[in-house]
Amino acid sequence: MNAAARLIFSLHCTDHISDTLITLHWLRAQERVLFKMAILVYKASHGAMPLYLSQLVRVADLPCRHCLHSAQTNLVLVLSVKLSTVGGQAFPVNGQTIWNSFPDNVTSAPPLSIFRQHLKTFLFQASFPDIIINSR
Repeated sequence: MNAAARLIFSLHCTDHISDTLITLHWLRAQERVLFKMAILVYKASHGAMPLYLSQLVRVADLPCRHCLHSAQTNLVLVLSVKLSTVGGQAFPVNGQTIWNSFPDNVTSAPPLSIFRQHLKTFLFQASFPDIIINSR
């Protein structure tokens, strides 16, 4: 992506890319991975993925959950793993951990298009905290 941004703006390979990414409103690679993983979790939790993936994402639904403060959140269950080096990178663990790290205003957006907007804005602000983003 950095190479594509440099090509678009005819930048030299030693020029900083941050200002270009801000101008293009592109996420950095790390945030792009978080974005893609959150989209997968969203689709799996809303039934837009195959059944074998949808079964891996479960809302933190406990008995008498309606009595708890967590009933107002969209947290999902994170499975425990024995080997953190291998098991921690699996979708049922890593995807849910990423999902639970987002604020409620991002995870509670009902349609996918609005969820994507909220998520990208949140990740863009986290990636470039000094930039003021106008709502489009």
